[in-house]
Order: sequence, then C-alpha cells, then structure tokens
Amino acid sequence: MARTKKVKASGKHKVGYGTNVRKKFVAVESKQRKKQTCPFCKKLGVKRKSAGIWNCKKCKKTFAGRAYYLDNE
Repeated sequence: MARTKKVKASGKHKVGYGTNVRKKFVAVESKQRKKQTCPFCKKLGVKRKSAGIWNCKKCKKTFAGRAYYLDNE
C-alpha cells in the first residue's frame, strides 16, 4: 500500500471519503501515534494501547484517559 507525503496515513482510504475528512483523520491519527507525556512520572513514554487505554513504558503504569490523545499540557 503506497502512501505519499501529501496524503500520509489517509492514503488507505483513497478518494471515497473526501478531502476534508481525510485531512481531519490525518491530524488525529498522527497525534495519537506519537509518544505522550505520562501524568504520573512526567516522562515521554506513554503509548496508546487501544481507545482510552494508555501504557507508560517508563513507570510501567496502565491507565485510562482520552480516546485518541492525552491532554496534559
């Protein structure tokens, strides 16, 4: 499955959903796949396991949070 720099991860949806929907999808998905800051140990190491379930690699805690990304700014 080839993806270009322009469409990124939304290339898997082809043209069926429209441009604006695919742009919003890329914004959410790219943010959720990045490592987040742990609310317990304050280190960058939290990854998303599933919708709302997060796991910190540093302090080994698993906790619930928001579905797509943690909001701890």
